Amino acid sequence: MTITGTRSAGHREPTWFADVFTSYLGPFADDEAQFYIGGAVGIDSLSLLWLARNSQSRITIVAPGTVEQQPADARHAINRCRDRIANVVELGADELRTPAYHARNRWMVDHSDMVIGFPAEGPEGTSGTWQAINYGAQRGKPRLIVPI
Repeated sequence: MTITGTRSAGHREPTWFADVFTSYLGPFADDEAQFYIGGAVGIDSLSLLWLARNSQSRITIVAPGTVEQQPADARHAINRCRDRIANVVELGADELRTPAYHARNRWMVDHSDMVIGFPAEGPEGTSGTWQAINYGAQRGKPRLIVPI
């Protein structure tokens, strides 16, 4: 499963996210599950931390360039969970701009059977989260969308 979501998560308390992840990731987070997470801040880091603490599911981090290029908070979350991360995929993009993030999202969706999206509340936009959700739709993948 691909997890995608907004980088802006400071408007909610950590306990709120824990409850949301328990409700919407928990039912899928069994020992056979494989999660692909983008390794950025916001939903990526929060879902990584939750899965590492609350499941035995396989976790793969997918960076558009390298993990070292990710923001410090994201690198910190990845380092905290190293013992739970099954694989790190670094796609090697030279420039971390929109095309690199979209390529990362397509890679994750292409390797998944489902997309779980946590977009910012409001109308559908052009964010990377919506790009991943819509790409999943184009590929005929089930999508679970949980606005935050």
